[in-house]
Amino acid sequence: MKKNIKIALIQTAVSADPEQNKSMLAQKIADCRRQGAELVVLQELHNTLYFCQEESTDLFDLAESIPGPSTAFYSKLAAQHRLVLVCSLFERRAAGLYHNTAVVFERDGSLAGTYRKMHIPDDPGFYEKFYFAPGDLGFKPIETSLGKLGVLICWDQWFPEAARLMTLKGADLLIYPTAIGWDLRDDEQEKARQLDAWITVQRGHAVANGLPVVAVNRSGYEQSRAYSQQGILFWGNSFVAGPQGEIQARAGEKDEILLTDINMNRNEEVRRWWPFLRDRRIDAYQNLLKRFVD
Repeated sequence: MKKNIKIALIQTAVSADPEQNKSMLAQKIADCRRQGAELVVLQELHNTLYFCQEESTDLFDLAESIPGPSTAFYSKLAAQHRLVLVCSLFERRAAGLYHNTAVVFERDGSLAGTYRKMHIPDDPGFYEKFYFAPGDLGFKPIETSLGKLGVLICWDQWFPEAARLMTLKGADLLIYPTAIGWDLRDDEQEKARQLDAWITVQRGHAVANGLPVVAVNRSGYEQSRAYSQQGILFWGNSFVAGPQGEIQARAGEKDEILLTDINMNRNEEVRRWWPFLRDRRIDAYQNLLKRFVD
């Protein structure tokens, strides 16, 4: 594993045309490589608009198999630019069975591994349970030439258990492709609280596990076709935090390529100072397997 890795996060708005989105991302990936990136992370469901704002059976047509056309497209880009690439796709596993799936490509374009989103939300404007079955691959890091990537997806980022289990399986960093934003009916104070909570909880994962955290969100306003919804203003603010929760790089709300270097050896240093894994009371955590403790 390399000591220092240059990582790029592509935060962008998307259009209603998947092919146009893929072409745009291809150009941005090439730009990342020109700037020295070795690991490029794309946002959640980057090929399309965030279709989960409404429930429509027609939208299942957006899904595709893995491997399939999109994996062939991104595999070629990874090999062309000799970089590790983290993608996020709407997977058609079988008729009537779909997942929200991250796919990681190695520098030679080979498929390093996949992760299926484990925690599936169902909130106004985020009707993901209609589309996605919960993941069944568990919390297993994906091994690459740059290290073991603990890839999780969006709603997973609110659950400390997911981050911890990735850590216990040997992840070298945690990666969260994301699609999160504001309801336009929220006032400015509520918007600020939500954004601050989103950043804070993930910084907490970095601290508690002694690992860097990479969160890449989409940007831009996407209108909903559902008459009862106002649409979502995706708040961007992609960021990288170090293993003590320190913010190494943070984007604004607009389209941006965020680049930073990660020193992978700091994980070991920080864990020697703060040996949380050593001091865990695994003999006293049985109730964590319960939904609620009366």
